[in-house]
Formats: sequence, C-alpha cells, structure tokens
Amino acid sequence: MSDILEAFEEYLSVTRVLDPLTVEAYLRDLSQLEAFAPEPLTRRNTQDILTFLAQFDNKRTLNRKLSAINVFFDFCHRHDFTATTIKIPMARTPKTLPKYVGYDAIMAGISGIDRSTFLGLRDYALILFLYASGARISEALSTQRSDLHEGWLTIRYAKGEKERVVPVAPVALEAIDTYLAAADMRSSALWVNYRGEPLSRVSAYKITQKYLGVSPHVLRHSFASALILGGADLRVVQELLGHASLVTTQIYTHIERRHLEETVYHYHPLGDSA
Repeated sequence: MSDILEAFEEYLSVTRVLDPLTVEAYLRDLSQLEAFAPEPLTRRNTQDILTFLAQFDNKRTLNRKLSAINVFFDFCHRHDFTATTIKIPMARTPKTLPKYVGYDAIMAGISGIDRSTFLGLRDYALILFLYASGARISEALSTQRSDLHEGWLTIRYAKGEKERVVPVAPVALEAIDTYLAAADMRSSALWVNYRGEPLSRVSAYKITQKYLGVSPHVLRHSFASALILGGADLRVVQELLGHASLVTTQIYTHIERRHLEETVYHYHPLGDSA
C-alpha cells in the first residue's frame, strides 16, 4: 500500500473512527484505482477516474467506489496533497425499501430456541438485543458488558465519530441477564462464543439466519420500522440509529406510507377497487 493510502487509512480509523470493515472497503476500492494506471493517485484527474469507473455496470458498486474516491480526494485537498479536490456525483439508483421483520414474526422465530443451553440463551438474548436497540452488528459485537447500565446501552464504537446512548427494552435486558448468568464470562465482551471468546460477525449472521431467515442488519431496520409505524418522531429515530443526516432516516417514512396504503386497501370498503 502506498504512503498516501497509509495516511488515509490512519485518517479514517483514528480521526473519523469509521468501522474497520468500512475502512477496509475504502482501501480496497482505492487500491483498485491505484493499480488502474501508473501515475500516483494524487495526480489522477476526473477523466482518469471516470475511465476507471466505466468498467462497473452495477450502480450500487459504482456508488460505493465513488464514495471512497470522493472522501479520499477531499482528504487529500484538506491536507494539501492536491491543489484541487475531486467531487463526482453519485449515480442515481432506484429507491428500495429496507427489508424488515414484524414483531410477531420475530417472536415466533425465537420461540423455537432451546433456552436450556448457554448457546440457546445467547442466541435468544442477541436477537432481542438487536431488535430492541437498533444497533449495527459491528456495534453490537463491540459492546462490552460495562456498556449496559441501568437499562441504557452506550454505543462507543459507532460508525463515524458519533457516540450515542440508547434505552433497551426490559424483556431484552432480562434475556441478557439470564444469558450472562449462564455464561463463563472471562471476556469483557457482551457477546461470546462457546469458548468464551468474542462472537464473530459470521457467527452472528448464522444465528439470525437460523431463526429468522434474515441478516442481523434487517433487525436494525425492523427496530426503526417498528418505531416509525408506532408514530415515533423521525428525529428521535435518527438519534437512536446514530444517523448523521436526517436524509438517511427518511427512507423509513416510505414504510409508513406503504403501511397506511395497505391498511386503507384492506379495511376500507372501496379498497378492493383501488
């Protein structure tokens, strides 16, 4: 990796405190750009970058790489590595509603967990924790036992620079207490495997997939969707999710509109004619 990418990695990790997986993805995309032509990255111009991006047809892939490139050149300009910055607009992608699971489906899914074992208690508690807190899986797996205090969760490893405090529902706290009482907790991490080591991202994915058929991130969407459908203020949901911009949270208003539409079609006598 070049010196400029090493400096950028330190900026992302230390100054912006981004999730390690995000940092890894940014560096991977920029390494591809670096290998695309012999000139140093700081000498690339907009046309060079557009030529590089032209090989990617998928708009979501394109936008992910654009995000890394735009942040990188903004960093370079701020630190005087380049005289000008480069800012390329994102490609337009069709808006898709986030997938979410309703309360009844979640409770039905976890009702089949065998809670006579430590692993069953952990799986049950983890799913309730994710649904009750709206935490990203990276945040959940970084949670220490000391981060839960008197019904509140302090998320210290949030995406970007923002730390937040989130209330956790009593039913989830009770499940966590039962799980911890059965665990041999040599680790300070809240979520551990059968060896008492911090739970991996892959294992967490297997847990939610096994009982609910979804990824852990869908439970974050389910948390937000439940709040919006229950009438929560959008800015409160933004704060709970740790979104830097309200624009990111606004996608959940589409879920509310769809819910209202489905309710009218189902219950109003003219609904069938719509």
